[in-house]
Amino acid sequence: MPLSSRHPPSLPLPLNHSWPLFEAREQLDVSPLAPFRLGATPSPAAVADVEGALARHGIGVWDCRLLDNRVTWSAGVYDLFGLPRGMVMDRALSVSLYTPASRAVMEELRAYAIRYRRGFTVDAELRQPGGDHRWMRLSAVPVVEEGKVVRLCGVKIDVTAEYDGGVRQSLAA
Repeated sequence: MPLSSRHPPSLPLPLNHSWPLFEAREQLDVSPLAPFRLGATPSPAAVADVEGALARHGIGVWDCRLLDNRVTWSAGVYDLFGLPRGMVMDRALSVSLYTPASRAVMEELRAYAIRYRRGFTVDAELRQPGGDHRWMRLSAVPVVEEGKVVRLCGVKIDVTAEYDGGVRQSLAA
């Protein structure tokens, strides 16, 4: 099913689109991650400071190596998924925590991003291991080496309050 017709009206997934890599700077503000630019080796203190600041605001950075689906998360992503910080992660575990509808949309956008070298942004619903539901805004950027996408990386932001507020407002109306 094409991306344009995959938006079920019952799902509040308003951000469901891809964008070309040349728009990455407009679509994804990575300025807080300057100490982590490619080739840089940030100090452990810089890493801890940035991770802590991002996590306090419900923001985490992530990376997935396509060769073996190795996933690297910052503290904020572990918190969002309700998993212990520093736990060894693989993609299968993280994907299992998406609700089925959100997983389907994310997987389609991911495949499209890899095939066509495009970034994407989507809101997705998660179910944490303890049963709590969370909403996140997932932004992904393909990393291309020698003409081939080798990794996806990006930001995951907790937007649960946006959805909780919307649900409460619609129930009150």
